[in-house]
Amino acid sequence: MKKLLLAMMAAVAICASSGIAYAKDSKQQPTVVMISIDGFRWDYIEKHHATNLAAIAQHGVRAEQMRPQYPTKTFPNHITLATGLYPTHHGIVDNDFCDKERQQCYKMGMGLKDSTWLSGTPLWNLAEMNGVKAATYFWPESDARINGMTPSYYYHYSKQADYHARIEQILNWLKMPAKARPHFIMGYFSAVDTAGHLYGPDAAETYQAVQRVDVLIGELRQRMQKELKYPVNLIVVADHGMATINAEDGIDYRKLPIDEQKFQIVNVETRLLIYAKPTTSASDVDKLRHQLSEAAHGRYRVVDDAYLAERHYTDSPRIADIIAEVTAPAYFTDKALTERTHHGAHGFSYTKDMGALFVAEGPAFKKGVMLAPFDNVDVYPTVAHILGLPLQTPVDGSINSLLPALVK
Repeated sequence: MKKLLLAMMAAVAICASSGIAYAKDSKQQPTVVMISIDGFRWDYIEKHHATNLAAIAQHGVRAEQMRPQYPTKTFPNHITLATGLYPTHHGIVDNDFCDKERQQCYKMGMGLKDSTWLSGTPLWNLAEMNGVKAATYFWPESDARINGMTPSYYYHYSKQADYHARIEQILNWLKMPAKARPHFIMGYFSAVDTAGHLYGPDAAETYQAVQRVDVLIGELRQRMQKELKYPVNLIVVADHGMATINAEDGIDYRKLPIDEQKFQIVNVETRLLIYAKPTTSASDVDKLRHQLSEAAHGRYRVVDDAYLAERHYTDSPRIADIIAEVTAPAYFTDKALTERTHHGAHGFSYTKDMGALFVAEGPAFKKGVMLAPFDNVDVYPTVAHILGLPLQTPVDGSINSLLPALVK
């Protein structure tokens, strides 16, 4: 990895003295930079006065909101954005889950060491397969060797990485000589999600996090326009929104009638995933399902197959045998009331508060267009279309919902 980055830095130095990137091939190959702001709810532009994102919307396109997939969690939806597949099709069905066939459990980022957790063809691989270099900066699982490939340029995730350095690196990639330069770049920022969890979506701290990232997006946008001699399509998305939760509404799942000798529990805050152990019988599962329903008293619901089918969440050994879920402001916890510190959460079944940001501008997009809400699986075929990349495998999304925003 160090050799890769050194080679890249050397290439950047060739054109760095002028501060301008010249692109002889820009007419032949479009460029797309797609940034994800984790947890940026669809209404944060107005709510937290994100003026730079508002400018992108004004000069380009914006969705009323982008609908995330079920569950409305970070890793499932980032991989959906990258693959155009529902979580049960790309394999990452929650941030944490188990696989009943493999008898193994997944936690965020495990694709780095074992990419068999993931299916599909990520956009960065689709680009590389078609001779278009790609780069990623912390997009979830973008350092995994999916299909035996990685982007030409990428970083392993680090919480300590400086935010401004990410903007500089994206600009440096864009200034590379034509043969080395990536034409598809994905970047990721987590500050807004972190603040939303700790303080809630309405808090002053969340406002400050939005302001911080909005300034960075503004710098990237302005410098691309000033320092590059070729146009770039800039797309800014989010994986999900954020809802307020209350400490006193936390449900201590340890008090529920679950026999942990027979079942494994994975708590993902807004859902309780309950997996039968290999020796547990079907009658044991049915009995627990009934007991949990009886104990709910309106605090949570035990979902059925029809409910999950409506959310494209079926036919996978990674789906828990029993799923209990809540609506905001409730959540599942194993902490005492005095230890509950979070004021925001996502992962609920889709509501407006779970809706995500989508804004974009550039030569591929019309100006001043407001799109109706659409599903985030539609981003993948749209980006592939802009880059001129033929789809290698079927996807769950369609370009149709974004056609009104695209220049023909």
